[in-house]
Amino acid sequence: WVGNGAPILVRRALANNLDHSGVDEALAEQGLDIFMRAYAEKHEFTVVYPGVRETLKWLQKMGVEMALITNKPERFVAPLLDEMKLGRFFRWIIGGDTMPQKKPDPAALFFVMKMAGVPASQSLFVGDSRSDVQAAKAAGVACVALSYGYNHGRPIAEENPAMVIDDLRRLIPGCLDLDAEILLPDIKRPSSRESIVVVTRKLWMKVIKALARWRWRA
Repeated sequence: WVGNGAPILVRRALANNLDHSGVDEALAEQGLDIFMRAYAEKHEFTVVYPGVRETLKWLQKMGVEMALITNKPERFVAPLLDEMKLGRFFRWIIGGDTMPQKKPDPAALFFVMKMAGVPASQSLFVGDSRSDVQAAKAAGVACVALSYGYNHGRPIAEENPAMVIDDLRRLIPGCLDLDAEILLPDIKRPSSRESIVVVTRKLWMKVIKALARWRWRA
């Protein structure tokens, strides 16, 4: 049932079936409200996949600019990353409602690359779903896919990412006996930290608030 967003998940649960066409709309809305409240508060069964912390620490040490782009609504991302102590690794946090578009639309990737001053040829996107691979391809960015995502029940390799891995530590040269030399782009830090003008004021203010929140909370 998982993998198509909370509204579909709730409808499938209420129908007890992948086909949720017969679910009453009012019941679906009520169920979604209950789910969202629980989703925002209950993280006791949430765990970080093996190798994630080590890889993020290594990337940070190497000076790689990192962003988190997720389709989860913004209000759920902050508490979860705070609890997992992962927020400090990311310079930009883009939620599913931070911008008008969400993955597989490449808008968030274009935005982050513009803010970082890094071209697509020097960027790498890591994800675990079809939407991730499609967004990366649309942005002209190489994509490494993790094998453990839901991905609508289909193998992620079917989306033809640049590489499929089963442990994030395989991004680290020499780790887990990975026989790959140029997986991570030779990313250079921007020479200037000057702000880049964003098209809409609303988006700019949301990003400022997100950055401020993460700098102080992480």
